[in-house]
Amino acid sequence: MISANNVTYRVGKKALFEEVNIKFTEGNCYGLIGANGAGKSTFLKILSGALETTNGEIVITPGQRLSVLEQDHFKYDSYTVLDVVIMGNQRLYDIMKEKDAIYAKEDFTEEDGIRASELEGEFAEMDGWEAESNAASLLNGLGIDTEYHYSLLADLDGNQKVKVLLAKALFGNPDILLLDEPTNHLDLDAVAWLEEFLIDFENTVIVVSHDRYFLNKVCTHTADIDYGKIQLYAGNYDFWYESSQLLIKQMKEANKKKEEKIKELQEFISRFSANASKSKQATSRKRALEKIQLDEIRPSSRKYPYIDFRPEREIGNEVLTVEGLTKTINGEKVLDNISFIVGHDDKIAFVGSNELAKTTLFKILMGEMEPDAGTYKWGVTTSQAYFPKDNTEEFDNDYTIVEWLTGYSPIKDVTYVRGFLGRMLFAGDDGVKKVKVLSGGEKVRCLLSKMMISGANCLILDEPTNHLDMESITALNNGLIKFSGVELFSCHDHQFVQTTANRIMEILPNGTMIDKITTYDEYLASDEMARKRTVYTNTETDN
Repeated sequence: MISANNVTYRVGKKALFEEVNIKFTEGNCYGLIGANGAGKSTFLKILSGALETTNGEIVITPGQRLSVLEQDHFKYDSYTVLDVVIMGNQRLYDIMKEKDAIYAKEDFTEEDGIRASELEGEFAEMDGWEAESNAASLLNGLGIDTEYHYSLLADLDGNQKVKVLLAKALFGNPDILLLDEPTNHLDLDAVAWLEEFLIDFENTVIVVSHDRYFLNKVCTHTADIDYGKIQLYAGNYDFWYESSQLLIKQMKEANKKKEEKIKELQEFISRFSANASKSKQATSRKRALEKIQLDEIRPSSRKYPYIDFRPEREIGNEVLTVEGLTKTINGEKVLDNISFIVGHDDKIAFVGSNELAKTTLFKILMGEMEPDAGTYKWGVTTSQAYFPKDNTEEFDNDYTIVEWLTGYSPIKDVTYVRGFLGRMLFAGDDGVKKVKVLSGGEKVRCLLSKMMISGANCLILDEPTNHLDMESITALNNGLIKFSGVELFSCHDHQFVQTTANRIMEILPNGTMIDKITTYDEYLASDEMARKRTVYTNTETDN
């Protein structure tokens, strides 16, 4: 068990948390939710001891081990992958290394023998003989093949490092597990594996995630951070949303009845306070009036942007034809003879673990990269807007937000441009902020403003939910559902894909593709072989 007792945390004069009292108990998985800036990651750091509280204390049941998903992808570069995972139980790892050092001595003494015996006993009690196989099982479950287990972590790419650090956090059955955005950069197989792992996990889990489907799948409770307080709800994310909305509705209805009663009492008092025969009744009603208190309904700190893509031109029947696209990057064939035709009603989700292939395809279709072979052709009635995964170059300039967006606007009017920025929660002085200093989430909202102002009827989006909070993801999700044009997108948010796409394309590790006109859930259920990444030698098309 881990609990926060009267915890207050201040940054300067601002109190991020104020007298928080909450208890996280064994056997439950808690989803920690709240708007960007509410303090989710900060609270996890407070629980882990990485940050000191201003007041109050964090209490952990004596003897329990706490494990944290670390964010520094370079900290363990000089260690082998297996060693990094086993470091998840630092005491066990230290015992292993001390044992190895003793047994490696040429002048093995009696004292060494005694110490080795002590270590062997503790090692056995901690299931040390199973450590490597348990670590390997976690790595394999997350998609890190055995061939990488004895490689240095420095030799792995960024997505693989994320998986190794996640395996490290999960290793050794920790009593308390703190996970900050564990599904970021995970492919669908790894996410599915993690979901099952956490569902079966018998100890305490506290997780921050922007993936609504993931929270609904694994969480038994929801801890909502709003206005420096944390309110605990029994149930997953959807249950929290319904419960919180119902609570607000009930409070408003109760206040309405109280207001009607107040008005009734005030009218009586006003009419009869000067009437001698009614004075006692008027006095009685004054006392009743003083006792009525309206419930305080504070507006949530959550803010939802307004995302509405409106194409200037209706799209024709000929949208996009792709024939035989092939591309090799650094000796790896990421696209191998890819062909497909896009219809005017298509909303296509590109899924799977081949991240480079999806990004490469989108860049080719936007003219930012040349294929080695093959062709593509956009219809004459189409216009495209592109959301790149890497937006570094887009914001490497000295423009203010208003200047930056005006450069893409067909109407060079500041009021017109500020209207689009206002929809994306950039108000007042925000417009004069330099784009180079914006946060990741702010840059994403700028790019979405650019796409809206373009009036394009074909949208290409490469991982648009990265860096967005739950409210912005929901707004973007709804905006794409309503959009009347064509969409080609990649996204790791299960609910986002399921509710938006009507066609699924998966580019397999060998560069070939599966193409299905279906929903995401139907695709996962009906094509199990695709989820296991069976090597396909030919592109399959089901029209």
